[in-house]
Amino acid sequence: MKKDKAEVQNWIDNLEYVNEELGYLLDIEDKLDNNPTLHMQMQVAQNENKLRLKKLKRYGNIMRNTLECDTVECDAHYLSKHEKNRKVYVDHVKKYQNLKTNVLSKILLNVTK
Repeated sequence: MKKDKAEVQNWIDNLEYVNEELGYLLDIEDKLDNNPTLHMQMQVAQNENKLRLKKLKRYGNIMRNTLECDTVECDAHYLSKHEKNRKVYVDHVKKYQNLKTNVLSKILLNVTK
């Protein structure tokens, strides 16, 4: 469980960075392209990221207050819950990476005009 707690903290750190990065990308996009559709997509991504971050912090707090399991059933329960959280996190990061690639390519196209 100690490894899982460290993993959750890593996820939280990464999503906090994504929030910061999205703020910069929004500012850059505003100055260069001012594409309302792209701007809206990034704002939606930022809101989703904040929501995911809030849920992960709550999950991390629960994990910090959880004692080590002493049964296989208990371990299986927490492992299942952790795997679900990992999948949601990974899917969220992939979605963000796709958006970021799209944003950067549009910014690059605008700069090279």
